[in-house]
Amino acid sequence: MVNHSFPVDFLLLGFSEHPGLERILFMVVSISYLLTLVGNTLIILLSMLDPRLHSPMYFFLSNLSFLDLCFTTSCVPQMLVHLWGPRKTISFLGCSVQLFIFLFLGTTECVLLTMMAFDRYVAVCQPLHYATIIHPHLCWQLAAMAWVIGLVESVVQTPPTLRLPFCHHRRVDDFVCEVPALIHLSCGDTTYSEIQIAVASVFILVVPLSLILVSYGAIAQAVLRINSAVAWRKALGTCSSHLIVVTLFYSSGIAVYLQPKNPYAQKRGKFFGLFYAVGTPLLNPLIYTLRNKEVKSALRRLLGKAVDSRESQ
Repeated sequence: MVNHSFPVDFLLLGFSEHPGLERILFMVVSISYLLTLVGNTLIILLSMLDPRLHSPMYFFLSNLSFLDLCFTTSCVPQMLVHLWGPRKTISFLGCSVQLFIFLFLGTTECVLLTMMAFDRYVAVCQPLHYATIIHPHLCWQLAAMAWVIGLVESVVQTPPTLRLPFCHHRRVDDFVCEVPALIHLSCGDTTYSEIQIAVASVFILVVPLSLILVSYGAIAQAVLRINSAVAWRKALGTCSSHLIVVTLFYSSGIAVYLQPKNPYAQKRGKFFGLFYAVGTPLLNPLIYTLRNKEVKSALRRLLGKAVDSRESQ
């Protein structure tokens, strides 16, 4: 049965077929969300308060942290409510807003990670001209471009998805309203929607990832020409955190949006989607904090100032 009018609400099945797993996930997601809030907020504060972090690299990193805060907050509170109790519904308006935000912020992060790869390329391959090329005005332009591209993608993709002829049972086999899950909910012809998401995935996943790989290919060539062990370590330290973040984000994103259409892939994609929504926003600040000496030094200075001000009182 097909519903050609807008439904009142949707039923997000999530992991309801495994009640025991839901309680475990509730604890894991709750702790992860709190750590995500603390970690990303800390990165933003350090980038703002410490003058030594007033550089393009940390400007883009603070943008990434703000993105992750918005991204995970758009779905985790509702996810926790569904994991804890029997209520699994979300209104059509709530689902629409969540879908729009997911597409908007997910696309923006894809583009922003590409901008960060360009920044690392210039830092390693053109170190003498870095300050001239990556100047503050360009940083703001690149960041604005990432947000605008994300907004345009969401504006283009969201309305056709919400106009699909949804089945009357309204059961979404996912924990959030995402394009693949809503396409599976449709009882009509989804050929156009599937072509649209495939084309969109090429532009927002494959193209940015290809540009990142090209950047790191050039970085690898430049590093191989270096004879100094100190320069080797510096180049590796400059790029390793970003490369790990790119690997985690794109691997989970590709698993969600470029999965084959079969029940097994759909179930597997649900777990990848959980990592995409909860895991990557948690791991990003941890990776940059644990693997970055400048961030750790800034954190120690901030904590030292806090201790000194408390003792002076």
